[in-house]
Amino acid sequence: MFELLGIPPQAFFGQLLLGLINGAFYALLSLGLAVIFGLLNVINFTHGAQYMMGAFGAWMLLNWLGLPFWASLIIVPIIVGAFGMLLERVFLKRLYHLDHLYGLLLTFGLALIIEGLYRRQFGSSGQPFENPLPGGINLGFMFLPYYRAFIIAASLLVCLGTWYMIERTKLGSYLRAATERPDLVQAMGINVPRMVTLTYGFGVGLAALAGVLAAPAYQVNPTMGSNLIIVVFAVVVIGGMGSILGSILTGFGLGIIEGLTKVFYPEGSSTVIFVIMAIVLMLKPAGLFGKQK
Repeated sequence: MFELLGIPPQAFFGQLLLGLINGAFYALLSLGLAVIFGLLNVINFTHGAQYMMGAFGAWMLLNWLGLPFWASLIIVPIIVGAFGMLLERVFLKRLYHLDHLYGLLLTFGLALIIEGLYRRQFGSSGQPFENPLPGGINLGFMFLPYYRAFIIAASLLVCLGTWYMIERTKLGSYLRAATERPDLVQAMGINVPRMVTLTYGFGVGLAALAGVLAAPAYQVNPTMGSNLIIVVFAVVVIGGMGSILGSILTGFGLGIIEGLTKVFYPEGSSTVIFVIMAIVLMLKPAGLFGKQK
């Protein structure tokens, strides 16, 4: 098969692995966006900056405090998530009764401020990060680094766990109900504003977790979030705004498609996701898994 296509198997499977890794980050980031939009109706453009904060958080814990990477997987999402909850309480809660555009403009401005502060402190050049899981396994047709496999497995575990929590648990049913009838949920004795704040913090924590996972795989720099967020928004639109399962499946699927495009048509790899988005919007404006209103 590979001889007929004229493609070395190492190149094919190498790009497939790269696509799966990119898809893992697309899925995690779009999942956080879907949680925030689906439950809070906020288009969170600060997501890319919060992803970058997660990567820098892991770098700072390692280089300034000497804490290992594995500790950052727990500590950094909690810290960045708490910062997100502060933003929600100070800024976003004032905009819930307004059009989505106001939240988009506010979060876009906050993203520029956060990125500017990090650029002033660390410059535009990237910061190196030591691989916490060196080595790999030779599968014959390709070499699989252990850390790359860990990224894919960890992303799948977090994504599926989040989907299960929101769609299959009592807590998830309260969250979904709070978006439709907050007055009834409040009457049941549940503090809806606190639930909204915690939900936003959780979505931000997912972005920070993706940043921590990305730190050893990519260079840690202040623009890493802004370079990725546009693609992630395209993934969310294709999957359906607010669709949890749609974000997961679309994230991994588009990552694989992007990787395979680099094999068969490298010139189109940077635009293939946006071409797919245009086609999906023409055929199904609500996205592949979205609900038409």
